[in-house]
Amino acid sequence: MTFLFSPPLFLPENSLHVKPGAGPSHHREVEEPASGVSSMRSVFTVIVLCFINLLNYMDRFTVAGVLPDIEQYFGINDGKSGLLQTVFICSYMFLAPVFGYLGDRYNRKVIMSVGIGFWSVVTLASSYMPREYFWLLLLTRGLVGVGEASYSTIAPTIIADLYVKERRTQMLSVFYFAIPVGSGLGYIVGSKVDDMAGDWHWALRVTPALGLVAVVLLLFVVKEPKRGAIEARPEHTLQRTSWLGDMKALCRNPSFVLSTFGFTAVAFVTGSLALWAPAFLFRAAVFTGERPPCIKGPCDTSDSLYFGIITVVSGILGVASGAEVSRRLRLRTPKADPLVCALGLLLSAPFLYLAIVFAQASPTATYVFIFLGETFLSMNWAIVADILLYVVVPTRRATAEAFQIVLSHLLGDAGSPYLIGLVSDSLKQTDSYLWQFRSLQLSLLTCTFVAVGGGAFFLATALFIEKDRQRAANYTPSGERLNLELRLCAWAPD
Repeated sequence: MTFLFSPPLFLPENSLHVKPGAGPSHHREVEEPASGVSSMRSVFTVIVLCFINLLNYMDRFTVAGVLPDIEQYFGINDGKSGLLQTVFICSYMFLAPVFGYLGDRYNRKVIMSVGIGFWSVVTLASSYMPREYFWLLLLTRGLVGVGEASYSTIAPTIIADLYVKERRTQMLSVFYFAIPVGSGLGYIVGSKVDDMAGDWHWALRVTPALGLVAVVLLLFVVKEPKRGAIEARPEHTLQRTSWLGDMKALCRNPSFVLSTFGFTAVAFVTGSLALWAPAFLFRAAVFTGERPPCIKGPCDTSDSLYFGIITVVSGILGVASGAEVSRRLRLRTPKADPLVCALGLLLSAPFLYLAIVFAQASPTATYVFIFLGETFLSMNWAIVADILLYVVVPTRRATAEAFQIVLSHLLGDAGSPYLIGLVSDSLKQTDSYLWQFRSLQLSLLTCTFVAVGGGAFFLATALFIEKDRQRAANYTPSGERLNLELRLCAWAPD
């Protein structure tokens, strides 16, 4: 089984050598694809990666789906509730550069398998925390970030090494469907399992079992592709630079930097809504008398269920429409991708504002506005990933993914859930149901202004996108290493 013979974890892949005599005169009867992976195996690889991405986001937002129960069980305020997401994102964020460095140099399949296995074990452990040890729940949620960092920085680079151009955009769209769908399923599974079991702990035990299945699929279905080979620039012809050199090159890439800041705004808004939207809708229903307050668990989680369904549907529509609008607009302008991202953010802002303002007046209108706001917000996911992949050369892509993860989470959803909770606590004048709702409502309005700022960053990206795309496409190695490789080619036997 050829897919078992990928290079070991701590053997740099560019140290592998072609067998002597395997020159141009020795053709195979059936030519191997440039990536080293058959078309059928490539499709299965994307399916497996998409499944794992879906599990990651399911796990991330299962906690948000049962947040009222967790607050009641541990007796915590909004600030501490926000820490559940912040601790996880901080761990994920700080470990991303480590896995980005490893992912550009070593076997990516092995790195992901170890990370996902660790994530599954830690997630299962987090479901057994007693009420006196909230800090242990925080610790385990932080450790979950280890597994997710090992996957999210690497998986898109594998897809980039399997497909190019329009086909790559299509496959990335499939991969990023898992973000809204997995997020929505996290709310749905969390709320339904909580209702059926009468205990929120069981909601955290669903994804670990599926995570172990994911590891088996990753090991036996996914095959490591050759970096950059499908772009007619095999990895051994690209100059490998140091990590510091990679970072300098990325910082001098305006399209990458500006789109990363735009994506940071997306992360800020989605991170805030992901944790707080179900709790906000629940408090609005309690304030208007539509639901009883949660005094003793299990709490009413119907808002998590509805929000999860909206997230799934709006996410599918948003990712699909974003990719399609971008595809059509590319026929008119090469600046299509950043313009569509800007449009999505600028259109989402007013609908999110209306959703927050109408919460106490009309629940139906609130859900409609949330649906529209999330649909426009989701237009960005696949397009931002595609921008990164075509403005960055193959040997720096995992590092670029890691850098984007660090910056977007550091200034985005690492602090936004905690910040929203902290502002809510500071605005709360009394502990009445009115101020539990009103303080959170006012603090969530911050998201609409951040969305507008993100749209401005994507508009700025459009000014540089053509030049940076051409620079990456025409990148060639230089210096002593290139001369050495030319001499080696000249000495090679016919």
